[in-house]
Amino acid sequence: MSFVGKVWKILVGVKDGLVMIFMLLFFVALFSLLSASPNPGQVRDGALYIDMSGFVVEERSSVDPIATLLSGQAPPIEHQARDLVRALDAAASDDRIKAVVMDLTTFLGGGQVHMQEVGEAMDRVRKADKPVFTYALAYSDDHMHLAAHASEVWADPFGGAMISGPGGSNLYYADLLDRLKINARIYRIGTFKAAVEPYSRNSMSDEARENIGALYGALWEEWQANVSKARPGADLEQVTKDPVAWIEDNGGDMAKAALAAGLVDKLGDRVEFGNRVAEVAGEDDWSKAPGSYAKSDFAPFLADIASAKKGKAIAVVTVAGTIVDGEAGPGTAGGTRIAKLLDDALSDDLAGLVVRVNSPGGSVLASEEILRAIERHQAKDIPVAVSFANVAASGGYWVATSSDRIFAQPETITGSIGVFAVLPTFENAAGEIGVNADGFRTTPLSGQPDLIGGLTPEVDTILQASIANTYNRFLARVAEARGKSTADVDTIAQGGVWDGGSARQLGLIDQFGGLDDALAWVAGKANLEEGDWHPVFLGEQAANYNSLIRQLLSAETAQPTGGADLFARAAINRELMLGRLAGDIERLTGTRGIQAYCLECPAEYDTSASRSSSDLIEIFRAVITK
Repeated sequence: MSFVGKVWKILVGVKDGLVMIFMLLFFVALFSLLSASPNPGQVRDGALYIDMSGFVVEERSSVDPIATLLSGQAPPIEHQARDLVRALDAAASDDRIKAVVMDLTTFLGGGQVHMQEVGEAMDRVRKADKPVFTYALAYSDDHMHLAAHASEVWADPFGGAMISGPGGSNLYYADLLDRLKINARIYRIGTFKAAVEPYSRNSMSDEARENIGALYGALWEEWQANVSKARPGADLEQVTKDPVAWIEDNGGDMAKAALAAGLVDKLGDRVEFGNRVAEVAGEDDWSKAPGSYAKSDFAPFLADIASAKKGKAIAVVTVAGTIVDGEAGPGTAGGTRIAKLLDDALSDDLAGLVVRVNSPGGSVLASEEILRAIERHQAKDIPVAVSFANVAASGGYWVATSSDRIFAQPETITGSIGVFAVLPTFENAAGEIGVNADGFRTTPLSGQPDLIGGLTPEVDTILQASIANTYNRFLARVAEARGKSTADVDTIAQGGVWDGGSARQLGLIDQFGGLDDALAWVAGKANLEEGDWHPVFLGEQAANYNSLIRQLLSAETAQPTGGADLFARAAINRELMLGRLAGDIERLTGTRGIQAYCLECPAEYDTSASRSSSDLIEIFRAVITK
């Protein structure tokens, strides 16, 4: 039996080895498949088809292929705004492209600056006498921002449009924390630093309401002005001021209401829409399916129009997403990662540097780490400009204080010059269940901070003093960068947030303009003529398997993302609210230092929004047990 047992063990070992080899080959083959780059050879005469499913972002976030495949879920697809603009501009002059089709059916939105940049690129396509078509089930604010720039806007007869405007509810947890006997110790500087109000109040303060009201009012005016200019026939007055009468006048038919208000031009299903596009782009020789037309997909077209690399290089480093300590990102602004990208480029022969910021801020230490790396480039005596996208607040503004010039757009959210920290302690909750803390201290700082026993008054005072010191450093950096006194900066700081127009009047930015304007300014300062330079995006990687994995798993686990009515929108808002709830609780319980973060800024896509209900339950459990 001993001999038979040994033989059996050998056979089992051989079997396990073969299984491991098979699995390894399988994952290698799968990785190779998913890593395949788009084939430029797929570009042909016809329409450029852009499936806008997902979000428009400044920087595409990274995806861990193994973890994502094992989980069976992928975050929404992301489109970099600059890629969309580059493709549209190329389509305008490409003889193969007869029209552009943008499918907005499962589009989830993007920041206002990005929408305007893409919309202006659509205008340039139309100026080249090439029509731009959009199709969607339902048009909301961001959909309409893009569609206003189209030649023809189509909606499904069971769809429609609904314009909401910026704003909505925040969540406040003071009563819940009181009920759970959790002491949320808040340390902050700034009258308007509303980032901590969810943990200290059960409603918005008057100061925060006044500040955010002014910001949202300015953003709403910009949205209406941009859409009205691009689509002057749209009756935004009726749609936004009296939506009930607007819908009732059309018998509750939202599609007909959208048509009557001039928000859309045609109602039809995909077959009818495709037949219309075929009149311009030509019939599809490869498919005889109803509604098909000759087209090239976005990814291969983008691969086919690779940017020229002539002349001197101007580096562009992207600070996108929440600023955190460590190597996180892309899509999240890991301070160590971005600083390393900048330091690795120090040895390159760069003509200049542009820092592209799209961030509500975050860690003070990470913001300072990025700023110091930018200063090392300034020490090389090259021009440095900062370009703000949708939002550059708190830590996002901190990193901009080491630059020669700051560019922003009227819709850019900026400011929020203030800092805070939240430290929950559980002495009351522990006492409620019969747990008491006691011991011996040699100094007032022994064993501190003590989350169960509570903080000593000395520690409490020291923590607030540290926040005050950090705020004063923030003021000093802004004052030096903007040529103001710290007292003057303090009057416009206090955590207040501003639209780009107000920020310019307050001297927080230098001029209006986008990334291209910042690059052109740096080139001019470096005495370079047009065509003598090209941008190099530090750390940029091809979409390859990241994008393909998203699309593969999104197709398998698809959920409604572009609903045609208010009920579907409610489901989407529920998911976003759960994401906001998870993020708020994680900010309370997570390991974080002093923060320069703008929680009151309108939220763009956040990976926390993809948390499942079970994740949320675990976070609640952590609040109670931590």
